[in-house]
Amino acid sequence: MRGHCLCGKCSFEVDTPVLSCVSCHCESCRRQCAAPMTTYFGIRDGNWRWTGEAPKLFASSPGVERSFCPHCGTPMSFRSQAMSDVMHLYVSVLENPEELQPTLHVAYEEKLPWVQLNDGLPSCFGPDYTKVQPLPD
Repeated sequence: MRGHCLCGKCSFEVDTPVLSCVSCHCESCRRQCAAPMTTYFGIRDGNWRWTGEAPKLFASSPGVERSFCPHCGTPMSFRSQAMSDVMHLYVSVLENPEELQPTLHVAYEEKLPWVQLNDGLPSCFGPDYTKVQPLPD
């Protein structure tokens, strides 16, 4: 799979399979992507590479780095120290984003109240999809 920013200067390739594909509702992701939620996929280091210019990094909170294209501003990724060997790239920057489909909503407790979801996907507290704790009914 391949992806790139709006201007095409920051680009990457990914070797499948990916580890996960989730939709995140946390405030940090919403603010970085200027969207009510965002969908990203996790890929282990060694299974992805920048093929164009590497994006700029921003330390958005303790232990979290986010990246963006320094030319057009497109959000590209985030990395958490909690999962330091995994890069999380945004599905929307893939050349063929339809190839991936989310399987979980994370940080659901931060979901904006006007977002209505009827996709049948499970939801969990917090952003760590490796430690799923389903929301109470």
